[in-house]
Amino acid sequence: MRELLELLEHDARRPVSELAPILGKSEYEVEQDIKRLEKDKVILSYNTLINWERFGENTVTSIIEVNLLPQREVGFDAIAERIYRYDEVRTVYLMSGSYDLLVIIEGKSLQEVANFVATRLSTIEGVTQTRSHFMLKAYKKDGTVINNEERDRRLVVTP
Repeated sequence: MRELLELLEHDARRPVSELAPILGKSEYEVEQDIKRLEKDKVILSYNTLINWERFGENTVTSIIEVNLLPQREVGFDAIAERIYRYDEVRTVYLMSGSYDLLVIIEGKSLQEVANFVATRLSTIEGVTQTRSHFMLKAYKKDGTVINNEERDRRLVVTP
């Protein structure tokens, strides 16, 4: 199963007809394995990584460190759930270290992201502090190099 998951994680569009011989199984067995993994919520979704900048649309991505006061009996979970329900929020992680949650949000402009932090995120009960960092350029995401344009790295030779 692990090998199947690794293959799908690298390329979720790979056809079962290619996966089966690699795994030494029939196509039917691989299809059943995938259905079982989906049913058991091991496979949660299939995503496409898009270079929006190349498409011509610019977005602003911000990584926000959030400090919290944990709530009795639910700890950080209730606040994290409240945060991840916003459409602007792409990712939320519980962290160890100097802050409690790492929140990644995306907006159409710096103003939109700043407004989200000021009016929605920082006003949630239990949020004690936020620190925002804005991503300037992505080089690699989820194991994929974003701009893989090979440059000519040869030295110029002059006579």
